[in-house]
Amino acid sequence: MGIDQHGRTIDYLRISVTDRCNLRCLYCMPEEGVAWRPHDAMLSLEEIARLVAIAAKEGFSRIRLTGGEPLVRLGIVDLVRDLSQTPGIERVAMTTNGILLPRYADALRTAGLSRVNISLDTLDPAQFTHITRWGNIDDVYRGIDAALKTGFDPVKINAVVVRSLDQDLLAFARLSLDRPLHVRFIEYMPVGDPQGEDGLGWTRADTIPNEELIRSLDARAEAAGLGRLMPLHQAARPEGWGPAQYYQFKGAQGTVGFISALSRHFCSECNRLRMTAEGKLRPCLFSDQEFDVKDALRTGDDSEVRRVLAEALGAKPDEHHSQVGTERLMSQIGG
Repeated sequence: MGIDQHGRTIDYLRISVTDRCNLRCLYCMPEEGVAWRPHDAMLSLEEIARLVAIAAKEGFSRIRLTGGEPLVRLGIVDLVRDLSQTPGIERVAMTTNGILLPRYADALRTAGLSRVNISLDTLDPAQFTHITRWGNIDDVYRGIDAALKTGFDPVKINAVVVRSLDQDLLAFARLSLDRPLHVRFIEYMPVGDPQGEDGLGWTRADTIPNEELIRSLDARAEAAGLGRLMPLHQAARPEGWGPAQYYQFKGAQGTVGFISALSRHFCSECNRLRMTAEGKLRPCLFSDQEFDVKDALRTGDDSEVRRVLAEALGAKPDEHHSQVGTERLMSQIGG
């Protein structure tokens, strides 16, 4: 397995398969979508599969496919099948907005997809349409239903918490009561230019520290007769590879998790590399440092690909040092 210079085990590779999406979330990409790029500027599915096969021999065992929206990539089911059958790969997961899951859930499950995370930042239909520019929240609900019906376990709902959005976070937490849904609140991380138009003007002040969020949720839950959130022991937590702290309401089928990217960062436990859709390896989400593996895949043998992987691994910083803003938007990096 890969060990970085800070002694962390790196066995998790997050791969963006496309920078395109069927939504236009205000904080993620411009209304007109991303700039058109020639086909050969992006990694082919065959190149992604080859990279994963090489990475597996270097100790990477867990893969997450992201976007943009990964389900708009033609051939995505075939890619999932190839990756899930790669020796050394134990799990293949996906982060999606859920809209296309009614169409693809069965095929993805059969192909070997282990689990899905569904991104959903508001439960208010009008606010959802505003944030996504044209989305219909009912499409996401149908995607959640399809994921549960197909048997994905766990099904996680990822909600980025932004102070100025004034989201109904107790309504999110209630999703865990009657169905096995695992709601995860993620501290807002300014990625891209947080001051510019694409960043909505959101700043570090829009980050709600999770300790504040838990206090607020507990107060509202007790007032609603739900009781306080109870911390879960490790063995009772939903399966996953991330750093969430999990809680549960008494008698709930699902859980409520908190990911503290800024207030109590988990850099010491970081276990991942990221790769953009055009084949740039990023050692850290908050850093603009990248390593081009596409050229190695196209012009070199496997040893050259391993060299680039090792170089990216060796460049992982000890922590993000609270850096705010990156040159790329989230859709260009991969969720």
